[in-house]
Amino acid sequence: MAVRRVVPNIHSDAVQESREFYGLLGFEEVMNLGWIMTLASPSSPTAQVSLMAGDRTAPVVPDMSVEVDDVDAAYAAVLESGAEIVHSLRTEDWGVRRFFVRDPNGRVVNVLGHR
Repeated sequence: MAVRRVVPNIHSDAVQESREFYGLLGFEEVMNLGWIMTLASPSSPTAQVSLMAGDRTAPVVPDMSVEVDDVDAAYAAVLESGAEIVHSLRTEDWGVRRFFVRDPNGRVVNVLGHR
């Protein structure tokens, strides 16, 4: 399986102010679902940061997102390893198939693929 991009997820109670701050660094809004906003560099579109007030469809805000080309294979590998699944594999109505897993440091990783 191949990694397509890695995006830090920043929990923010001030999403608009955070958007303005990251705008100072050259990021522009590329997605806004109300509860999650993704900003990207116009010159390097895979350089991204996501701002989250909360995750509407999962129990926690993940620390980072890793987009892979085969989320089902990633899920099988993680299950086999015995790592803790925080949010089981599912297809979300907003266009991604994903699951959350806890890494050895306790960080929650959102592993996803776009449908």
